[in-house]
Amino acid sequence: MQEVPTLARLLRSLQQVPYLASKNLYRVATHFLQMDERATEQFCTLLLDAKKNVVPCQTCFYWQQKGSECIFCGNAKRVQSVVCVVENWFEVMSIERTQAYDGAYHVLGGAICPLEGVGPEDLTIDQLIARVGNGVKELILATSQTPEGEATAAFVASKLKGVEVTISCLARGMPVGSSIGAMDRLTVYKALSERRPF
Repeated sequence: MQEVPTLARLLRSLQQVPYLASKNLYRVATHFLQMDERATEQFCTLLLDAKKNVVPCQTCFYWQQKGSECIFCGNAKRVQSVVCVVENWFEVMSIERTQAYDGAYHVLGGAICPLEGVGPEDLTIDQLIARVGNGVKELILATSQTPEGEATAAFVASKLKGVEVTISCLARGMPVGSSIGAMDRLTVYKALSERRPF
């Protein structure tokens, strides 16, 4: 690859993108190289625009437009006393697709995973605990049913011992080891509507 240094730099840069499997690295590079110049410029402009103007809400940590209210926290029709806790922002979209939930959200930013160096301090757990003391009556722990997701839910529940809040979790209808973001609408709907005490 040294004979094409610009291509080598592009591949090195793509290797830094999390979740981009190495087998797809060359396909993605090919896609960018074959894009016409105008499409490439539009893509780069959109990416820079998103980087400048999309920020996390300081209450729920879902993305919001800079200078605008959060679509969940700023919505008077949402029940702010019920908070559904998810690992990642895209899992909010899975729950929203069910059209069965009208409460608020809290995005943790991942799950506790010591093997990957992710501890409770790397997530928005402290902000969630502070939020519970501010009028939250029910907390739905909608973390993935993986060892990391279960450990994260257990940690959050342990931090809330003695606090007056109902803690529930999604029903076990979801396959163990699955991610909520990968589930179909009906499965998420049933899991949410059949939630039980944690």
